[in-house]
Amino acid sequence: MSQYYKLGGQTLWNPSNGASRLFMNQVTVYQAEVGLPSGISPTEADECQIDPIAFAAFVDALLAWHSKTRHAVMATLSEGFVATVLALAEIANIEVSWQAAERAESHYLRTASDPHAKEWAGALEQKSRELVRHMAP
Repeated sequence: MSQYYKLGGQTLWNPSNGASRLFMNQVTVYQAEVGLPSGISPTEADECQIDPIAFAAFVDALLAWHSKTRHAVMATLSEGFVATVLALAEIANIEVSWQAAERAESHYLRTASDPHAKEWAGALEQKSRELVRHMAP
């Protein structure tokens, strides 16, 4: 069994029911965190429709939210979900605003007392691109 995430008639992602259930539970959590709807409809007949405008706003807000956290546990917990959402946006040809994340990263690296601070935006972008290979139908 599987679930279809669609944009109009185009299938963007077809995960197993278990992966879809976990993803949608996380969607609910992060909608509350960023204060915006995701643009992903509830499941009907094994399908979720994605509203590209609402989803684009959610993706940008999620990336901005993620870029502002410096709490190691929160960053780690959210990284996989953020990468998955970014991959879904890429498959849907939705342009993502990386500027806020890059500004936050730049400010953090300039002010961080940790000389080994990693440049996380590039790593997150790479991780999301790797996921595209596993998600694209």
